[in-house]
Amino acid sequence: MQKTLIKGGTVISMDRRTGDLPKGDILVNGSVIEKIGKSVRSPGARVLDATDKIVMPGLVNAHLHTWQTAIRGIAGKWPIARYLHLMHSRIAPRYTANDTYLGNLVGALNQISNGATAIFDWCHNNKTPDHTDAAIAGLREAGIRALFGHGSPKPETPKGGLPFTHIPHPRGELERLRKTEFSSDDGLLGLAMAALGVDFSTWDVTEHDFRLAKELDIIISTHVWGAPNRLNPDGYARLAGMNLLDRRHNMVHGNYLSDDELGIVVDSGASVTVTPEVELQMSHGAPLVGRVRALGGRPSLGVDVESNISGDMFTVMRMALQPQRQSDNKAVMEETGAPAKKLSITPREALAWATIESARAMGLERRIGSLKPGKQADIIMIDARALNLFPVHDPVETVVFHANGSNVDTVLIAGKILKQNKKLTYRKLGDRMNELERSGRRILKGVGLST
Repeated sequence: MQKTLIKGGTVISMDRRTGDLPKGDILVNGSVIEKIGKSVRSPGARVLDATDKIVMPGLVNAHLHTWQTAIRGIAGKWPIARYLHLMHSRIAPRYTANDTYLGNLVGALNQISNGATAIFDWCHNNKTPDHTDAAIAGLREAGIRALFGHGSPKPETPKGGLPFTHIPHPRGELERLRKTEFSSDDGLLGLAMAALGVDFSTWDVTEHDFRLAKELDIIISTHVWGAPNRLNPDGYARLAGMNLLDRRHNMVHGNYLSDDELGIVVDSGASVTVTPEVELQMSHGAPLVGRVRALGGRPSLGVDVESNISGDMFTVMRMALQPQRQSDNKAVMEETGAPAKKLSITPREALAWATIESARAMGLERRIGSLKPGKQADIIMIDARALNLFPVHDPVETVVFHANGSNVDTVLIAGKILKQNKKLTYRKLGDRMNELERSGRRILKGVGLST
């Protein structure tokens, strides 16, 4: 196997046993990290010079609707009701399978370029098996590590038809994918269910979907607000009582859940993914970072939709951290009458949300999310001499508070170099970007939203 020696970088491992190294080396053997140390020798290995670089685990984006890449920048003025109507009833039905392929391909490449080596692709615009297969093809071609969340469209109910809230997740499609694209769990791509969940489906559908996920032993991820108009106000209590709520569940948002209900979710071992910037815009309520922490849980982070925000996970980290600090500081001031003497959350904890905790939400914490021997070599290198970062005094603070996607110099996924010297190695990017632009303009023109 090809060996790669990353030499002389500032290493942030996000692993307690490995620790951090002001100057260290990482030896990669094929797709796996073999050794990390102050000085590692490996004659014949390919050498990547990490001088003046911060070397760290790739960021993990735990929630992304990648199919929306072609329609960036249209939803920045939309409240949630307008978003749901336009996106799912008017825009999504106009997608061809090729549109989905292009969105997933270019969207995944953008994630790689911005330092995310793994994503939870929450694909809920796959109205046909061809759309599903095209979405997977885009991810595979990009070379990203991804959990493919097989979802279902949410169109307006046709006259005399059945609402999507009453339609169980298609068993046949999940079984087809398990037998073909995802017959093994050892590859870069894995399978999950992107289901309707307790807020957006009848109880019969909710129970069906959670039982199916348990039977197939796959993660079931759901959008949850916890708003008063939800379909199953007691849904999580019922799921827990039936032993259907466990580590396989990933709840996204959940901002309006009571502390008691959120406690049921956290205590079950399920993960909670926060998408702070989208939640702050679209009436989801205050992001759950602080409440999850108070209940003993560890939040994970996601971008959500690039139709209204950037896909940069560095920004997502800051959007999760600083509003929670502000809320905590306010609580101290109200209780004591004086400013907080210590901040509630450290930068390293915020970085964990975007690495090892997001990996945990995807069921991948034993493979990625930190740097240690035996784990997959999903590694990024950040240019520490970039004008917006230099000089670096505390590497973790530099990453969390100052870095952005343009600072990502090198990206390895499973030991394969996908970005080097700040350029993606994908060779057809220009052609695919042109196709993506035409795709987006055609879709938006069809619904009267073109510029």
